[in-house]
Parts: sequence; C-alpha cells; structure tokens
Amino acid sequence: MRTVEEIIEQIVGETQKMLLGKERQIRLALSAFLSGSHVLIEDIPGVGKTTLAKTLAHVLGLEYSRVQFTSDLLPSDIIGVNFYNTKEASFEFKKGPAFTQFLLADEINRASSKTQSALLEAMEERQISVDGVRYELPKHFFVIATKNPTEEIGTYELPSSQLDRFSITFSLGYPSYEAEKSILTNKKVISIESLKHLSKDEILYLQEKFLSIHVEDSIIEIIQEILSFTRESGLFKNGLSPRAALSLLDMSKAWSLVSGRDFVIPSDVLEVLPHITYHRLESVGVSKTPQEMIDAILEKIHIDT
Repeated sequence: MRTVEEIIEQIVGETQKMLLGKERQIRLALSAFLSGSHVLIEDIPGVGKTTLAKTLAHVLGLEYSRVQFTSDLLPSDIIGVNFYNTKEASFEFKKGPAFTQFLLADEINRASSKTQSALLEAMEERQISVDGVRYELPKHFFVIATKNPTEEIGTYELPSSQLDRFSITFSLGYPSYEAEKSILTNKKVISIESLKHLSKDEILYLQEKFLSIHVEDSIIEIIQEILSFTRESGLFKNGLSPRAALSLLDMSKAWSLVSGRDFVIPSDVLEVLPHITYHRLESVGVSKTPQEMIDAILEKIHIDT
C-alpha cells in the first residue's frame, strides 16, 4: 500500500490536469469527501464547477451521477418513485440518480424548495424514505452541488436547513493569467477517462487514516471559543449550530490529513473556518462581507498558530 502522501498527491495531481491552478479548491473538496460531508460551490457559469466534480469522481474511482436542477424538476426525479408492475401485480421502486456514490447536483438553486429538500435525508442520514420504506444509499455517498449567483433570473434561495447540510462552500473564480494562457495554448486534449484513479482499498485506507487523526483538547477549546463568539457577540443573526461545529472539527481533521499530518494544528482550523461559515453566518445591522465576518471572529479569538 502506498503512503497517504503519495495517494493524496496522485488525487490532486491528476485532478489538476483538468482544472489548472485550483489546488486549494481540489484539496477542500477532497477534505470534505474524506470527512463524510458535502460541498456547495457558488460561482458564475463556465469556470469549471462541473469539471471539478466529474474529474474528482473519476480520480477517486467512484460511481458518478449528475442531476441538472430545473424549475420543473420533481423530488421523484432525484430519489426515485414507486410504480405499479402490471406483470407482477405489485408496486416496485425505481431508484433515482441519487442512488450513487458521487452525486453532482448542478445548479441546485434553479429548482423549487420542495425539490431541493428531496436531498435533505440523503445528505444527513445516507438513506432515502419513500412511502414509508427506507433505502440505504451506496457507501461513500458524496454530494457536490453547484449554485448560481442569486441575482440571476430563475433562481431560488436555498433554505437554511438545506445550506446547513453542506459542510463547506467555496468558489473557483477565474483562472490565473498563467493557467488561462496554458488553457488557450494547449492543443493536447486530455480526457477524464485517461486519468489514473484510486482502488477501493486506497479509498478505505484514506478514510481509516482520517478516523485516526489526533485532536488535542486545545483544538476543541479553540472551536468552542469560536462557537461561543458567534452565538453571544450579537454580531450575527444566528450563531454556528452543533452540526456546523462538527463540520469544523471534521474538516480540520481532513485538512490535516491532506496536508500530510496525522494530528490537527490551529492553522488547520483557520484554513477551513471561512468555508464553514460563509453560508451559515449572516451579520446583524450593517451588512458585512464573508471576509469581514471572519475578520470579526479572529479579532476576538486569539489563536497561536
């Protein structure tokens, strides 16, 4: 078995062949997968959101499905539906695209709240209930959802309950000058299918290593101090929830793993904190940007890195 570092570098290196100059975002998405959580990517069309999902799914060696969210999409189009089999004279369940290992929910905020909510149980409990019957989802179930800017026509706001199911959010942004020049001048076409992918044993090995990451009490105290500040400072409409606290801890552990360590340090918490809070915290009074809200937290929380 290869080392963790070798496996991580293969995942990042192979994915970067399709998505130049986005190493940090690749590592964030990988961290979310290793921690058993989900990712929301908000950005304008055409910057590589779908490419990231398709490539990462292949490199991880996972079964992949994509659902294009539209205004007329129904919950049954995602999770499946019971239908009457006339030959058998009984009802049968036809599984929807959610029954996969890696699900891309593309442009999730173009569907109604009712349809968006069809994923709530799947993302939280790794199961789907239809007509009182529960169906287990495949192992390693992982969701990457893309979200269009809310000022675009035909979009709906994601309810807070849906947003909170996503451990982290980030954007890809435009490529750097050098990366874009490489994209424009590179005549060699690389297919996703040609990229190396992991074996099932290597995926299990990484997840076992994640479970063994050591966390000192001092790290727990830092996280609790952050939670208390968001709840008691009066700067935010609502503080971070217990689910957000667990996401912060798990993402800090996963970030330490993809950084080549088997223990969490304070800088791991700082690296993932903005992505945990961007979609969860809303300022009171004068509207603040996500970065201004993070700065307000860090001004009050002293962390020795």
